[in-house]
Amino acid sequence: MTAPRPGPSNTLTDVPGFRVGHHQRTGDGWLTGTTVVLAPSGGAVGGVDVRGGGPGTHETDVLDPRNLVERAHAVVLGGGSAYGLAAVAGVMDRLADAGTGFPVGAGPGQVVPIVPAAVLFDLGRGGDFRATPGPDFGAAAHDAATGAPVALGTVGAGTGAVAGGLKGGVGSASVVVEGVTVGALAVVNSVGSAVDPDTGELYGSRFGLAGEFDALLPPDPEERARAAEAVRTPVGGSVAASFHTTIGVLATDATLTKAQCQKLAGIGHDGMVRAIRPVHSMFDGDTVFALASCAGPALDPPAFNTILAAAADAFTRAVVHGILAATSAGGHRAYADVFPRAVSQWRRR
Repeated sequence: MTAPRPGPSNTLTDVPGFRVGHHQRTGDGWLTGTTVVLAPSGGAVGGVDVRGGGPGTHETDVLDPRNLVERAHAVVLGGGSAYGLAAVAGVMDRLADAGTGFPVGAGPGQVVPIVPAAVLFDLGRGGDFRATPGPDFGAAAHDAATGAPVALGTVGAGTGAVAGGLKGGVGSASVVVEGVTVGALAVVNSVGSAVDPDTGELYGSRFGLAGEFDALLPPDPEERARAAEAVRTPVGGSVAASFHTTIGVLATDATLTKAQCQKLAGIGHDGMVRAIRPVHSMFDGDTVFALASCAGPALDPPAFNTILAAAADAFTRAVVHGILAATSAGGHRAYADVFPRAVSQWRRR
């Protein structure tokens, strides 16, 4: 077996056929957004695993392997808590207008787009508690979707994200192994921290591929001294300040069944555990989707197990990229601003 390597852009769109789009709004009380992952033409076999204690989701039951529909046409990740699920309608309208969906009638356009979704809590972080994504956000994110490298950081669903007291954001990574490509996209908005409070180092950085995080430096003594305060977790304070949720997607070109996609989604949580501490709290709605285009090979059990291991690491790496790419906003400082020495050489690569 050849060593795992990242795809050309080291983002989810390295998986052929998948597109990602963001839309966000900031200022005048706004600090939120929506991210859409569009499946290839015809959809992708899907799975999901929900482990947080406070999830906000849409159309997750349809992905159960026991149920009828095999393929999803898009996944929506968004801010706005349950209000933000309204963005799904905008994506469904765009897909339906294009005739994309599950056929439910004999006539043209008689389809229902299958668009699972998960949302995170960012209410009030821009100042206006009710400044939340609606159908226009979903439509705009759909229209912005491309196969170009995924924009990272304080964009889309990560616009208002906060992770363990620091600014969170959108992260992505990819891996090519066993002739299969897997891409991960994570929106890091966690009660727990991605940063070791004793050292200021990112928990997930040790799982990078060759050369990926090697240029990160240990925080200097002054940075370490303020790490514990900078990465505090808010549980035990204001209940509203405690609500969060990390959400994401694993996509692949492998040929998988719905049951295998459910397993792939579950393994994404293993990657989350390596990068964030703690996870799956009662104040998080941690949810991971899996999408398989089935354009590539079917996998025997040993090969599938190899893909699962690589996918877990890809999700970990995506979390790290989300923290590194975030920019300070809404009164929350980014990792790069709190630990400038740690990222100084990494940014100059």
